[in-house]
Amino acid sequence: MNGSAIRTRRLVHIYRSEGHDVAALSGVDLDVRSGEFMGLLGPSGAGKSTLLNLLAGLFRPSAGKIFIDDVELSQAPEAELDRLLRTRVSLLLQGAPRNLMPFLDPTENIAFAQSAARSDGVDLPPPADVLDQVGLAGAATRPLSVLSPADRQRLAIAVAISTGPGLILADEPTSMLDHRARDAILETLADINRSTGATIVLVTHDPDVADFLPRTVTIRDGRIGGEGRSGEEYAVVTADGSLVLPEHARLDLPPGTLVRFHLVDGQYVLLVEDPSRGVGD
Repeated sequence: MNGSAIRTRRLVHIYRSEGHDVAALSGVDLDVRSGEFMGLLGPSGAGKSTLLNLLAGLFRPSAGKIFIDDVELSQAPEAELDRLLRTRVSLLLQGAPRNLMPFLDPTENIAFAQSAARSDGVDLPPPADVLDQVGLAGAATRPLSVLSPADRQRLAIAVAISTGPGLILADEPTSMLDHRARDAILETLADINRSTGATIVLVTHDPDVADFLPRTVTIRDGRIGGEGRSGEEYAVVTADGSLVLPEHARLDLPPGTLVRFHLVDGQYVLLVEDPSRGVGD
């Protein structure tokens, strides 16, 4: 399987609330490489889930562009978009029960999820193999009611990967689990990423989850607010050349702070002038 790449450009999403327009996303530029395992980090209401739902094609943006591989979602014909979302993209909703049919056992849940993709002629693994991949080989016919919260989440992941997607979008997949189950689920997702090559984008507000991920992008007030990679924090240059600083840096460097760029050994180094000296000083 080849993981799907993501590009968004100047992505804006506005919704109506109590008679007012609310900007959930404001000019988001995001690049996710094929096969990457990364997270969208930020507080509740920051726009993370809105971005995830746009990537899943659940609704169209107010402005801007979204590309999954070479397909621009807003320009794709409905038939092409439907097939892409059936066969290449899986959305893992927050809370395992929202992804499962409670009256079906694990094997039947997977078979049901695969039925639409099979109608497109996609060759898919048998449900038993999918269950084995997430550590549920012994639970193939158990009622969902007897599964632990962690095993229900594993089953939700199994349903998501059962169609062989190139892109898995996971909304807070560990939010309702204790720390041991959380860590086990993260390892399961990492194993899937390594073994299948699928791209995984995970939404979280948990710093411990963010620390596990190779890369995180912070969403704050509907904008990209910084980036982290393997414990290192980065500012982000947007498509219009703006430099987006992490939140704590913005507190120390107020608007108008002067900066200089120097090229040292082939790399740019940012030198900050006295923060008290603004542009107008």
